[in-house]
Amino acid sequence: MSRESAIGHYNIQRLNKENLPDVEKLFTAVYDKQAAPCFFAKKYNTAFTGVEYTGFIAYNDDQPVAFYAVIPCFLLVNNEPILAAQSADTMTHPDHRNKGLFIELALTTFLLCQELNIRVLFGFPNQNSLPGFVKKLGWTVTDTMDCFIIHTGSFSWKRALNKLPVLKKFAFDHQKNTIKRRMAEDQRLENSVFKDGCDGVYRDDAYFKYKTYNDTFLIKAAGSISWVKTSGALLVGDIKIQADDFDDMIYELKKLANKLGLRQIHFHASPGTTLHSLFAMRFNSIPSFPVIFKLLGEELPLDKIKFTSADIDTF
Repeated sequence: MSRESAIGHYNIQRLNKENLPDVEKLFTAVYDKQAAPCFFAKKYNTAFTGVEYTGFIAYNDDQPVAFYAVIPCFLLVNNEPILAAQSADTMTHPDHRNKGLFIELALTTFLLCQELNIRVLFGFPNQNSLPGFVKKLGWTVTDTMDCFIIHTGSFSWKRALNKLPVLKKFAFDHQKNTIKRRMAEDQRLENSVFKDGCDGVYRDDAYFKYKTYNDTFLIKAAGSISWVKTSGALLVGDIKIQADDFDDMIYELKKLANKLGLRQIHFHASPGTTLHSLFAMRFNSIPSFPVIFKLLGEELPLDKIKFTSADIDTF
């Protein structure tokens, strides 16, 4: 699918296997760093849903200058899996900003989603992007997630080692081996919001195989299973837990973070869920991601759809 843009001399092409390297090229131009090898190829290969490469690239003289795409997935709504998609990467080359490219690419993507029978879009924009989604593209804000930050008291030796290239691999290998010793046998976790009578992202085996575009791990912590990712902090995606085990789990996660050289544990959750309540009873929170939706068909009970960190595409 290719066409001329309505806002200037731009060529609009649907994302596909052949032009994925152009997304990497644009990423480098926008962020001045390289994406991990095959990152975008894995992220936008959502064949497990029946649709894939759901987005568009804008070109100027054969150079990629803007990109917008969504990630198809399934939401379980009233115990029925429905095809949905998460709003994901938005990039515009510095030389081509403020020319309406984001809006055009987004509207073109929404039309494609309707053709693919995607029934609803959802997203977690930052505060800079939020006004554009709401005022110009007609998205609705339904909620705001909270972020709980737990300080471990550890000196961040990981950050110190990362500044020394010769020791960076040592730090990476140490983290990997430390997490391996705690890996759970079952590398799959049901969405915790379902136990609260809420709707949310449906995770089956195919979904977990897809999510390997980021390095995440299911680990044992006390009597619980936690889905985690290491970056600047120990990011907890979701948890399978009994309420009585919560304090022991936090103690174990703090010990793990210390061994990994991470000074903080982060967890994002929608209010109205058990995990949010358990964290809120013990830790302060700050507002994090606004939750936004755009319906592409019939009405759905959006207020019942809840999320955790694991549902955000950066996890």
